Amino acid sequence: MTIEVKICGLSTEATLDAALGAGADIVGLVSFPKSPRHVAPEQAATLAERARGKSRVALLTVDADDALMADLVSAVAPDILQLHGAEPAQRIERLRTLYGREIWKAVPISVADDLAAAEPYWETADRVLFDAKPPKGAMLPGGNGVAFDWNLIAGLDPKRRFVLSGGLTPETVGDAVRATRAPAVDVSSGVESAPGIKEPDLIAAFVRAARSA
Repeated sequence: MTIEVKICGLSTEATLDAALGAGADIVGLVSFPKSPRHVAPEQAATLAERARGKSRVALLTVDADDALMADLVSAVAPDILQLHGAEPAQRIERLRTLYGREIWKAVPISVADDLAAAEPYWETADRVLFDAKPPKGAMLPGGNGVAFDWNLIAGLDPKRRFVLSGGLTPETVGDAVRATRAPAVDVSSGVESAPGIKEPDLIAAFVRAARSA
């Protein structure tokens, strides 16, 4: 199995280059002003163009309305739309009709019953991204550096196209992949020295650890 690795929340050319140099399959850009990883559309467009042809580009949004999404897609031209809000399955169908992009839907989990929330998305989204539920009072829907119990998804049908996220680090990603058989992993805070500050050495270590799993 060849695992796909996504480095999310990149905001500078130097850290984008680090992700590309490490061999990341997908680089993620965040459009959510509350996030320390937020990049304005102009900067996102510059970074996306720098990555073009070297890696796929994912654009992360949170409950973006039609006008904002249209502006972002026009500016950034992402390969993947990654949705981290309360977007229903119907919203995904509408976005697919409008833009024809691959769509990932984040589903936060902490207990087994939370897996039911993924059901509407298996048929509508290209991938379901399992993330940890944010801590009480958290301002962000993801990128909080929190992991969930990997055993919750260890029994998933291996044909399911899902992405493992939530508190992964270079030290833990190998165990996470072996426990879940995840075909793809996504990291943000786990390769940072502070919120929003990516570290090239950690990015490279993460990609190596994921690949070796």
